[in-house]
Amino acid sequence: MIEIQQDEILTGEAVALDVQPVGFFLRGLGTLIDVILGVLVFILFALVTSWLVGRSILELNTLPILTVVVLVTVTVVIPTVVETMTRGRSLGKLAVGGRIVRTDGGASGFRQAFIRALVGVFEIWLTVGAVAALVGAFTPRAQRLGDLMAGTYSERTRTPRLPMPAPGVPPSLVAWASIADVARLPDRLSRRVAQFVQNADVMQPPARARLAASLAAETAGHVSPVPPVDGEAFLRAVVAVRRDRELRALQLEEQRVAALTSTASGAPRGFPSR
Repeated sequence: MIEIQQDEILTGEAVALDVQPVGFFLRGLGTLIDVILGVLVFILFALVTSWLVGRSILELNTLPILTVVVLVTVTVVIPTVVETMTRGRSLGKLAVGGRIVRTDGGASGFRQAFIRALVGVFEIWLTVGAVAALVGAFTPRAQRLGDLMAGTYSERTRTPRLPMPAPGVPPSLVAWASIADVARLPDRLSRRVAQFVQNADVMQPPARARLAASLAAETAGHVSPVPPVDGEAFLRAVVAVRRDRELRALQLEEQRVAALTSTASGAPRGFPSR
């Protein structure tokens, strides 16, 4: 049986997608932005209404009806239309890098947006966000009550930038890499060397040279033979050799597991009856 992790989505084709939901505090910030915009719309309506009443253009007996219409528009109509037209992206969600999607990973539609907005009248507007915060704090993906009823959650759309490709063995050390013994390098020292190689390009030259020399002297006692190159080139070669060999080991392990699995699946399940 395939185990689905908490941050994975199982599609209709039984494919697990690794997705990241927006965190609790970012969701709260996005909701706060949307609420502030709604309040600004209502304040604008109040100013325009006061001006119309002062000019005797609008009668006072129509004011309660217009107030109800604007409240419904701000709390239900606008959020529903915005999320439907933008496929789950309001201004607040754009600000925090999220969008509303279905729990199966698909884009939300009118039904989900309407349910969220309708329930949001109670959990956000009438309770000043207390119910939404309470429910979101105890759900795995920071889902509020409207999300649970609509079958949605807020997916993170801003992914971290991919790291630069790892450098390979320097050309002058290719022959050395084929015979180098780097297996005795301690894991803690190996992590320090890999971190230095990753951050060397952004370090100040004096600190970079000093740290490279120190790490090279410490690494030389665990590597054989030691090539006659500068400390940084030596460290880059060691990191590249260890990475390539570990990758090959993982690939061979996967091939062995796949071969054993195929052999087991092709074996007879029982003895034929006489």
